[in-house]
Amino acid sequence: MTEAVNTQDFVVSVKAVHKEYRMGTEIVHALNGVSLDIRRAEYLSLMGPSGSGKSTLFNMIGALDQPTKGNVYIEGEDMARLKPEQLAWIRCNRMGYIFQSFNLLPVMTALENVTLPMIFAGLSVKQRNEKGKALLDSVGLGDRFDHLPTELSGGQQQRVAIARALANDPDIILADEPTANLDTKTGRDIIVLLKDLQSAHQVTVVSATHDLKMLDASDRVCYIRDGEVEQLRERHEIDIHVGSLEE
Repeated sequence: MTEAVNTQDFVVSVKAVHKEYRMGTEIVHALNGVSLDIRRAEYLSLMGPSGSGKSTLFNMIGALDQPTKGNVYIEGEDMARLKPEQLAWIRCNRMGYIFQSFNLLPVMTALENVTLPMIFAGLSVKQRNEKGKALLDSVGLGDRFDHLPTELSGGQQQRVAIARALANDPDIILADEPTANLDTKTGRDIIVLLKDLQSAHQVTVVSATHDLKMLDASDRVCYIRDGEVEQLRERHEIDIHVGSLEE
């Protein structure tokens, strides 16, 4: 029987997680005993320099990788105990992914990109189209259903990616550097959109980012350094002025 933990307050619990990679004869310790509980419907930003272990932790939270030691629980389920098909179901139905490079299929329209995950969830064509159009409308692309990615700006492509992440009503949205390839104004618009959707859908957003503008949208910020949680701070504890986001 799969081990479970109390999920009344936490949608993800990372418990004493280590991750090691072998590079030739050397063992790299990407994570060193990280523990982190993620609240339901919160906006959490993971921040840290390159090589800090931030991306490795992000992948653990998203059920994209397995720890060398320790446990990752999603909705009380220990990911290490699940079969590949069970993990695939969780990624399809409980997770929504937003990538730095958008990862849209270039031969598909905006609507087709958004509805693609719904095929694997078993929705009919009518259900997919109705839901996909509603999602695109919710991210401000109600008049771009039939446009290919090459016919959209970077910001519009990221909006399509956000709509796609919401396709199967996930519990968690994982955003990997969602503003990295966008200009300052467009990046700010995407942050505001993510925050608004998080509130409207009561979904948990976990963002791995270098973008300091993310701080003001976050409920908490987790700083990762040398494979460990250096700080975990509430938004009200962080001294940041909204006006500085304009700079």
